[in-house]
Amino acid sequence: MTSAPDRTDDTQPDDSGPDRAVAILLDAFGRARELVPTVLEGLSVEDVTWRPDEGSNSIGWLIWHLARVQDDHVAGLLDTEQVWTADGWAARFALPYPDDAIGYGQSAEEVAAFAVDDPRVLHDYFSAVHASTVETLSAMPIDDLDRVVDASWDPPVTVAVRLVSVADDMAQHLGQAAYLRGMLERRSI
Repeated sequence: MTSAPDRTDDTQPDDSGPDRAVAILLDAFGRARELVPTVLEGLSVEDVTWRPDEGSNSIGWLIWHLARVQDDHVAGLLDTEQVWTADGWAARFALPYPDDAIGYGQSAEEVAAFAVDDPRVLHDYFSAVHASTVETLSAMPIDDLDRVVDASWDPPVTVAVRLVSVADDMAQHLGQAAYLRGMLERRSI
């Protein structure tokens, strides 16, 4: 497995103008888009559901969770329906969770119940969420980044802060999934 390449092409954020913030956010989300296929490449159903112990997450659950959080939070910014339900992904996955579950706060037993018939569904769902995120961010007026979406925090959470939080969450979970893949690969040595 390789790391994401440094940006030296036209995906480099524009250093000028107010749209730079959106370009940086698109770059951060784009890095996850590059890494998810790398983490999942060549894995079987058994591989994506393997957990090193009964209290751990699996690669599949982590990828599903990071996609669900991104889907939920980005759709929530515009009060639109999530890709998960709008495009029928909940039915395709057929998980034993409510349709609004994103994995947050799930017990070890709930994580253990995660299963997919084909690991490609994880990549396909994540790709659909990524496309929706790119569309949302590309159409977002720059002033919208300052809009408060959660006033219960001090300071209040803005659209920009929420998006950075989602990107940070994705990076952490992708790192965990990549680490699990490394453990899985060394298991067979």
